[in-house]
Amino acid sequence: MDNETGKLPIEYNMTAEKLENPETLAKLIVSVLDAKKARDIKLLHVEDRTIIADYFVIATGSSRTQIRALADEIEFRLEPYGIAPHHIEGADTGVWVLEDFGPVIVHLFNSEGREFYNLDKLYQDTTERDISELITED
Repeated sequence: MDNETGKLPIEYNMTAEKLENPETLAKLIVSVLDAKKARDIKLLHVEDRTIIADYFVIATGSSRTQIRALADEIEFRLEPYGIAPHHIEGADTGVWVLEDFGPVIVHLFNSEGREFYNLDKLYQDTTERDISELITED
């Protein structure tokens, strides 16, 4: 993140029009999660497996507080582009928060919730997108 502007590298030259592309939107969300220290982030192209979305972004938070902060940060970063979630589930549980951005659905879990729901295995036959250029090394 640029300390002077507060922007993530992916945000430079980003526009609302570019974010109409589901993959671009999903990659921005991945970058936001990485900047907020989410763990085990995955970007799954699920368009051929479900009609509800084109992409799932799955990530793990270390605590209820971090999971809520991750969800809040996604909303905060997308708001300037006129993008808000259509629906949010589980925000009070601290186990699993789902944010529905239309073509992109974000699943934020604690470790136990991620293991229990096991979306990684359920959607193992989908294409996992390479997000290595979006993830920082810590």
